[in-house]
Amino acid sequence: MAVAACLMLAACEAPAVLDADAMEQVQDEAQKTKKFTFTMKGDFSDEWKPVTRGYLAADGKDLTDVWVLDYMGDNLVQQLHQSDNTAADFGKPVMQLAYGSHHIYFIATRGTEPTLTTDAATLTWAKPSDTFWKDYSVDVVSTSNGNRAVTLDRVVTKLKLAFTDEVPEGCTQLAVTPATWYYGLNYRTGQPCAPQTATERTVAVPASYVGTSDQLMMTIYGLSTAAEWQTALTIEARADGGGVLGSATIPDAPFKANRVTEYSGPIFGTTGPLALSLSAEWESSYEGTW
Repeated sequence: MAVAACLMLAACEAPAVLDADAMEQVQDEAQKTKKFTFTMKGDFSDEWKPVTRGYLAADGKDLTDVWVLDYMGDNLVQQLHQSDNTAADFGKPVMQLAYGSHHIYFIATRGTEPTLTTDAATLTWAKPSDTFWKDYSVDVVSTSNGNRAVTLDRVVTKLKLAFTDEVPEGCTQLAVTPATWYYGLNYRTGQPCAPQTATERTVAVPASYVGTSDQLMMTIYGLSTAAEWQTALTIEARADGGGVLGSATIPDAPFKANRVTEYSGPIFGTTGPLALSLSAEWESSYEGTW
């Protein structure tokens, strides 16, 4: 009886051995995927376009690119880039997701010359513009609902400059130089990256603005945190050949994501500080005059 008891105990402690069919079933479960269709939502609208195709727009302008990056743990398992905003599935990406836990990062933008670097988990632009982002987590099992609506959040700020005095003959260019401006997004954290210091942004002044007042404007976008931060701005109006017709400075302009920072004032033949004001374009924004 003692020998039998020992044999029974040994049998209980022995590891379970799966036969070939059971092992194959376990491997199949690990390799299973489920189809997911994501519908992207946010501060964009499709009221100007037919709903029979994908469409994303913000402030009345088409977004041009969508990225979807699928991570399991720290491993990027797949990615998708949509760059044809006339396609039926634009903004409605479809992916096969493996069973398990995922973080899926969505970016929708109309910034120019985008560069994706997955090693650093960054997306940068030569010229940032309106951009939306979301970290979406999902646990995929056999009973998961494969149709998901994902609401993206705006991760850029906007600087809007309005010039109030009369535009003189010969004015051909406006330039603004932020002390610091962000040109990239860490898509895993949603935080701005790729700061540039003292980098000038310019726009041409059409001849049709000469002689007008309160019509000339300049707008630039940059990536931003949700918390407010500040940077200095230098603004110049120029003639052909680079001659400066007027300038203004802002020592501590405040910025935050999803808010417009709006300044207005005269610039031609003057130098001095700008004043600030609020615009309710997105969130309540910041206003001033100089």
